[in-house]
Amino acid sequence: MTWEDLASTALVGTDRRPYEGELLESAAVEVVRRRAGRQLGETTEQEQQEQADDEELPAVTARAAERLARILGGEYDRLLPEWLAAASTAGRTVPPYVLPELLDRGRRDQSIRSHLGLVAGQRGRWLAALNPAWAFLLEEPTGETWELGSPADRRAYLSHLRRQEPKRARELLETGWEREEPDDRAAFVEVLADGLSMDDEPFLEQALDDRRREVRQQAANLLTRLPESRLAQRMAVRARSCLTFTRSTITVEAPEVCDAAMERDGIRAKPPRGIGERAWWLQQVVARAPLGLWGRPARLLKMKIPDWDAEVKAAWVRAAVLQRDPEWARAMFAWDPIADLLEALGPDEQQRLAADFVKEHDLDSQLIMVLGGVSSHWREGLATAVLRKIIKVATTQPWNLGELIKLAGERIDPSLAELAENYSPVPPIQQVAALLRFRADMLKELS
Repeated sequence: MTWEDLASTALVGTDRRPYEGELLESAAVEVVRRRAGRQLGETTEQEQQEQADDEELPAVTARAAERLARILGGEYDRLLPEWLAAASTAGRTVPPYVLPELLDRGRRDQSIRSHLGLVAGQRGRWLAALNPAWAFLLEEPTGETWELGSPADRRAYLSHLRRQEPKRARELLETGWEREEPDDRAAFVEVLADGLSMDDEPFLEQALDDRRREVRQQAANLLTRLPESRLAQRMAVRARSCLTFTRSTITVEAPEVCDAAMERDGIRAKPPRGIGERAWWLQQVVARAPLGLWGRPARLLKMKIPDWDAEVKAAWVRAAVLQRDPEWARAMFAWDPIADLLEALGPDEQQRLAADFVKEHDLDSQLIMVLGGVSSHWREGLATAVLRKIIKVATTQPWNLGELIKLAGERIDPSLAELAENYSPVPPIQQVAALLRFRADMLKELS
């Protein structure tokens, strides 16, 4: 049997399952061999001896597998991350014949890797061990425990424990901290963002002395969110020396130097291209100072800042994002609608602000970025605002609608497919409705 015969036979319907399983596995392995430069039928001694372990999780249904093949074939291909996430949540694995294509996608697109470790199953990990290009899969979560898992498994385990028992998760991390690899330490510190409290402050303060810059930066970011932390108080002292307030004016004196103590607290000495050193240091100091230091943002934004105005306000934007302060995020979004600010707000307020923004602004890249920052699933208020915008733009700039149509179909709650379908008969709206129907069916098949 030739490679083409094997591959085509492997893709037949599911009514020949006993024979199909062997063919699909053979087809997937032959893809690896072909891409490794070996001919059909050639095997190494190791490959002859090894076989994939039995799957521990059930496979997705035939309908779900068929829809995945359609997505991989280019039909609504941007839904692949959502399909994988839903399959992973359901504890299902993918059929063998899609594994080569999925692993190739994962090689090129890191955003889908976190779910591949589970949905690829034992066969996927076996294939990944045969092809160095797919070896990334061996570092993704598989459901193993803290003691036995890969780095990704251990991160997933720690994240789950942190959500359930924050103190126990931190204590588990502290116990073996010195034995962890530098890359793992940075990822583990980031996990502590969930359920962060002053109980974590001593550990994070100690992490500021870590040899790895990424660890120090993550620790500083989390300590910035704790206004009572020692780091926040040190930043408050520095920030007060930079900003002086009168009745209606803020006088600014940017730092002259960035010393070792500042660097330890997360201030990066070397600025990005196009920004001066003092401006860079000023932004970072103000961004890491507790926002409660300054008073109400609505009043401050009305005050005059003769020098360094843009730098101070950019720092307040960064502070609102870092410290996840809803009042400041709301005020700074009104001043400069940056999508990152929405992360500090709950889903309901995100959608209200985004709906107002859609009503008041023309369709441009900024509007798309704001909508991209709103978490799914969009409910009726935002959905209606976006559908209305699509109709309006369809009469004036129909060539400019492509991304908005896709984003609407991918982010609106799929239960609103009928609302979209009945909203207007114009083709762009019906395109959104069709995508919502596709997603609704997809999620139902994976539930």
